[in-house]
Amino acid sequence: MFNLFLWLGTHLGISHTWMEHHLHQVTATFVTSVIALLSFIAWQRLRHPEKCLVPQKKLTLSGLFEFMVASLLKLMRDVMGERADRYFPLIGSLFIYLLFSNLLGLIPGFLPPTENVNTNLACALVVFVYYNVVGIKEQGIKNYIKHMAGPIIWLAPLMLAIEIISHLVRPASLSIRLFGNITGDHLVLEIFSNLVPLVVPIIFMLLGIFVSFIQAFVFTLLSMVYIALATEHEAHH
Repeated sequence: MFNLFLWLGTHLGISHTWMEHHLHQVTATFVTSVIALLSFIAWQRLRHPEKCLVPQKKLTLSGLFEFMVASLLKLMRDVMGERADRYFPLIGSLFIYLLFSNLLGLIPGFLPPTENVNTNLACALVVFVYYNVVGIKEQGIKNYIKHMAGPIIWLAPLMLAIEIISHLVRPASLSIRLFGNITGDHLVLEIFSNLVPLVVPIIFMLLGIFVSFIQAFVFTLLSMVYIALATEHEAHH
């Protein structure tokens, strides 16, 4: 299958083997650059609050960003309460990055960085480290471990072992779920595009857009839940 970055790498004199091994890093960098550029364009309008008071009549880039941010923040507040504002920068960035990464696979000549499990694992490990750090910071190390051990003293060693295993499995679960769904969706689209190049691929591209959104949403929703559980004070009373 034609890949734009491999083609560019070949013409720029970059080793084909190197490009194949680092393709997910190249595409991840490309997605990050595109998001940074689009964010700057949207910021040009959003930095003037007086221009944002009246809704725009047509869909624009800044309007799309406003809608995504407002919808995601509302969901976070439903899940986490007022604490959501504090953790929104990470969750919002994660959702937008994963969504754009997933959608990249629908463009001919591109592969989504989320089709490589290493990209997904990097995002999952950021979430894993973050929710544990903020959990310890909010609760204190003693209460954080106490919460993991459960309320029954004689079951504490068993519960603590189960909780530790459960926490360690979370990054793998987030990574593999996203990897499997995006890889499967991209493979199905490629197969049907080769078999029936007209009309039929449109149906699978629409399905791909839905899958891309759902997988980014599930990843970020679970991240919200993990942060909410780690920072929940009432569980200790």
